[in-house]
Amino acid sequence: IKTCFSKYADFNGRARRSEFWFWYLFTVIVGLILECIPVIGWIIGWIISIALIIPSWAVGARRLHDTGRSGWWYLLVLVPLVNLLLIYFFICDSQAGSNEYGENPKGM
Repeated sequence: IKTCFSKYADFNGRARRSEFWFWYLFTVIVGLILECIPVIGWIIGWIISIALIIPSWAVGARRLHDTGRSGWWYLLVLVPLVNLLLIYFFICDSQAGSNEYGENPKGM
């Protein structure tokens, strides 16, 4: 989670599965907590969602880079049902060795 905040809008490089999924878990937990707070939680939730959208896109693009795919594949999130393909990409293991997006973060 700390890595995603430190790379807030960094779409370059690679992100391991753990980085991506822990970020996803963090955003879901924050959303669930804010759902429990009436009215003010909804307003704060919108503000936090707007603040977290850029790092979410960035970690998604870096995760795709880690599997050897372009970050532009993340646009599939906009297409209903086809966006399920993204889940498969996010679950895939890292591409072995270095690729055009950098060194394998598993080896670091």
